[in-house]
Amino acid sequence: MSITKESELLGMQKASDAVAYTLKEMIDYAQPGMSTKELDQYGAKILSDFGAKSAPHLTYGFPGWNCISVGNEFCHGIPSVKRILKEGDLINIDVSAELDGFWADNGASFVLGKDIHQHQKIVNASREILEKAINNIKDGVKISDIGYIMETEAKRRGFKIIKNLSGHGIGRSLHEQPDEILNYRNRFDQRRFKKNAVVAIETFISTNSTYAIELNDGWTMVGNNGGFMAQHEHTIVVTDGKPIILTEKNGIFN
Repeated sequence: MSITKESELLGMQKASDAVAYTLKEMIDYAQPGMSTKELDQYGAKILSDFGAKSAPHLTYGFPGWNCISVGNEFCHGIPSVKRILKEGDLINIDVSAELDGFWADNGASFVLGKDIHQHQKIVNASREILEKAINNIKDGVKISDIGYIMETEAKRRGFKIIKNLSGHGIGRSLHEQPDEILNYRNRFDQRRFKKNAVVAIETFISTNSTYAIELNDGWTMVGNNGGFMAQHEHTIVVTDGKPIILTEKNGIFN
């Protein structure tokens, strides 16, 4: 969507605060021995207290309230009583929701407890690349140029990017134009970011794979060449200068 009046900005900020606070609280709540189902239900209660509704559940009938992916799962992991979190796990939580007709999206990867499997490097890379990408977004900047920043920064750190996952426009629904805000430069894409546009910018940084493939459960995605992936995501408003980070309260840049 494009912000045209103050009430729309306030509506987007309320929805963004709900998902950002939920994400932060879920990350803080996660601990070894807990099931991803319990973690999901904890997040669902927070969203409900805000009056917000789970976006993947509402839009796609996702069998959970939040996507929680663990280990070699890249994204869209289904919360389960059987999936027990362990020390050193690489975890991704993606929280998106609708509140009073406005939709917001954010996510983060993190290492649970001690970094016994050396996942922190890719987590840091993902977070730093997202921050650099967002800092370079403003009115008139080519969408593909932001993809180029993400790709080159990933390569510089020894990582790859996932080519079939992307950021997207958001606001009055979960996915809007501009769609396919890719993590690499598509030289045929001449679109530019426009002032007042609301977009969800996200990284997909990988150790081994360049494509995500769906498992038989119809949701969970893993890498075509295995390995691990880290993702970080903010919902932002494009301006003439530095973007407004609507989901700043998740604290992923802190």
